Amino acid sequence: MNLSALTAVSPIDGRYHNATNELSNFFSEFALIKYRVLVEVEYFIALCESGIPQLKHFDGSLNNKLRDIYKNFSLADAQWIKDQEKVTNHDVKAVEYFLKHEFEKLNLHDSLEFIHFGLTSQDINNTAIPYSWKEAVNQVYLPQINELTNELKELAGQWAAIPMLARTHGQPASPTRLGKEIHVFIERIEKQLTLLQQVPFSAKFGGATGNFNAHHVAYPQTDWVAFGNKFVNDSLGLSRSQTTTQIEHYDNFAASCDAFKRINNILIDLCRDMWTYISMDYFKQKITAGQIGSSAMPHKVNPIDFENAEGNLGLANALFEHLAAKLPISRLQRDLTDSTVLRNIGVPFAHTVIAIKSSLRGLRKLILNEAALQADLENNWAVVAEAIQTILRREGYPKPYEALKDLTRTNTGVSQETIATFVEGLNVSQAIKEEIKGITPSNYTGIVQ
Repeated sequence: MNLSALTAVSPIDGRYHNATNELSNFFSEFALIKYRVLVEVEYFIALCESGIPQLKHFDGSLNNKLRDIYKNFSLADAQWIKDQEKVTNHDVKAVEYFLKHEFEKLNLHDSLEFIHFGLTSQDINNTAIPYSWKEAVNQVYLPQINELTNELKELAGQWAAIPMLARTHGQPASPTRLGKEIHVFIERIEKQLTLLQQVPFSAKFGGATGNFNAHHVAYPQTDWVAFGNKFVNDSLGLSRSQTTTQIEHYDNFAASCDAFKRINNILIDLCRDMWTYISMDYFKQKITAGQIGSSAMPHKVNPIDFENAEGNLGLANALFEHLAAKLPISRLQRDLTDSTVLRNIGVPFAHTVIAIKSSLRGLRKLILNEAALQADLENNWAVVAEAIQTILRREGYPKPYEALKDLTRTNTGVSQETIATFVEGLNVSQAIKEEIKGITPSNYTGIVQ
């Protein structure tokens, strides 16, 4: 069968293709090859600018044509490299041969051996992959998570004054405001995004075992560490790890995965809360004509977007956990276990993107059922007991907590009338009684932040 959305093994490229197709620009085999070509071309240009005698005749006039090799990189170019890989059985060497082929078109016959000069394949992989990761984070993830955060801010603003019964341990607790509870998630996400953006996009660049052995033996007068730092940090916009083996440490990449995990955990918490509020009838959901909630029960409108998001976030986190735990570990100066693992970094990224989009759909379907929130508050007058006993504490009243405990721990329920009768029997001034009677489940919501 030909590959299509119906025949793809992974739902990322199948069922969810419309939600994830833009990630092909960063995590597909085509994208990986293109980023490798980009690094190789930029490395050659950097060599030309480094003062190497054999490349001094390059004055930069060909730089645009050289960069066009990766800027205009096509599927046909990628296929040329894949066909060459069948012969070489080495993916990066196939890229080198492709570039030699392209350089010959530009009559650069005397410069071919300076393509991939002194490098090992990991100098290319460990710059190309963090480069693609950085672009995916900046171009896809951050705009989408910011869109979600902005949606939450809009809802928090709309619901800022809506009182709501809080529940701690699942039981009625001191009332809060719906907008404030939404803002909890905004603050958590934004704080973790700040930490995520502090993690460098680290790269390795230093030859077969990280010491610039081949570079130094060929040109001992060149400061290759300074060259590597300038190339990786300035030309590629990454952060070069200074003392490495053949491969990048991956410690900062692991930190990035952990940051994604923490944000995803916050989103799981959000999805479960929204799901619960829907089950409590605090929210209705917008109905889309023609859509079916249950194949058996015609009345149902299920919170499937939040459920879908939760499932995808769990998958993403399982993979982020493996990436963070596995990649920083490599035998001696390098083993190959990181290679196949790195090829899958787009998978948890994709599940995260699917989840963000599902969460947004769910949030945009919500219809506030204010009557249900108000009814819940009216049915739980016992929650003002905290307020009453605190005022009585202020006034020096004897054992106020115990008095309220006896009043409110009853299976017959506590009503406004129960509270009023209790207050009238207190040995306090009329002014204090009036102060206490003014407290209701709807207005006992604390400080508006």
